[in-house]
Amino acid sequence: MSRPLLERLEARTARVAVLGQGYVGLVVAMRASEAGFDVVGLEPNEARAAALADGHSYIEDVPDQVLQAALERGYRPTTDPADLAAFDVAVISVPTPLEEGLPDLSFIRSAGRMAGEHLTRGALVVLESTTYPGTTTELLGPLLTEVSGLTSGDDFLLAYSPERIDPGNPTYGLHNTPKVVGGIDEPSTQAVAAFFGAFVKDIVEVPGCGEAELTKILENTFRHVNIALVNEIAMFAHGLQIDVNAAIDAAATKPFGFMAFRPGPGVGGHCLPVDPSYLSWRVKTTLGENFRFIELANDINEHMPHYVVRRITAALNLDRKAVNGSRILVLGVSYKPNVGDTRETPARPVIEQLAELGAELTIVDRYAAARSATFAGHDLQGELEPDHLATCDLALILTDHDDVDYAEVARSAPRVLDTRARIDPRPDTVERI
Repeated sequence: MSRPLLERLEARTARVAVLGQGYVGLVVAMRASEAGFDVVGLEPNEARAAALADGHSYIEDVPDQVLQAALERGYRPTTDPADLAAFDVAVISVPTPLEEGLPDLSFIRSAGRMAGEHLTRGALVVLESTTYPGTTTELLGPLLTEVSGLTSGDDFLLAYSPERIDPGNPTYGLHNTPKVVGGIDEPSTQAVAAFFGAFVKDIVEVPGCGEAELTKILENTFRHVNIALVNEIAMFAHGLQIDVNAAIDAAATKPFGFMAFRPGPGVGGHCLPVDPSYLSWRVKTTLGENFRFIELANDINEHMPHYVVRRITAALNLDRKAVNGSRILVLGVSYKPNVGDTRETPARPVIEQLAELGAELTIVDRYAAARSATFAGHDLQGELEPDHLATCDLALILTDHDDVDYAEVARSAPRVLDTRARIDPRPDTVERI
């Protein structure tokens, strides 16, 4: 049943539909187009779809020239689900946020229904959205069957392949990051491996969808737990008057058995604050057990913004100043350096708490300002001006974008709290967490 599709994949004549044109879906669409496939990108946001059609990318990892070349090859961004008709491969790359601490799979359900309405015999549906183990076989497969009347395995192929996109990473992209794939059966695994193998260097096949789903959750839970570990150590080290970053640097010289993680103001983005909670929820609802490591890591990382505010209060007290009325310069609000993505960023609760305490805030982030004029109810500045440093009482580094002259920040700001260890702490006016 999969042979005709495999032949179209090998010949690069398969029609590909990518549902969701965000950080993951747009990159997949571009690489599939470069590989020679006929690609349709479904983006429900009309403004974003229009920008894509005009050749303007809103994703840092997809330059305008790459998008424009794809448009010339026939890539078609659309808001109309009818344009999914006759797809050979549908890739679902939609958000999976938390809603009041619980998994929100509404975007997967919506995309699944749209794919199901145009599903034909022999086609392949691949879920890329990060989710709990069991989603592909227990939710998406039955939903596709309900809508299309076709049965997974017998009539169509179904697989899961976790996204591993790291926005802003100059070294590793989709093409050279090994792609994990797992299908509901061998034909499904063969088909998803053939599809991604057309534009990804290394394909890693796992026994099934559950193993593929757990792979992504495991990767992010590993990072989440280790970041929580160094965050808690950093808080204790400060109380003991020990430079935690110096200790991490020294530990990292060990050539085996250690991996360096760095403390920060919390965790953010579309993965770390969300993905481990999907696994914790699944374990709780299915097995009736508590995933204690995840719950502890959540507790530590979610309270880091409170710790940052306490450190700001203590730093201002050294100058006999209260947070109320102090002018605080915030540098960087996106969840990681050199991108404009502010999803789940720890900068938001830090800024909200400082505002509640009466601080006068100036926020500078060139990347975030390119997407929005405001953040957390405050104006966003795109450039750091000398007056910003000269007139502030404290400069707070929350995200260390490379476009900022941190040496100048250390020289000109009367006091600095650096949550990213970007500045040497030797000046008395510079503190790191």
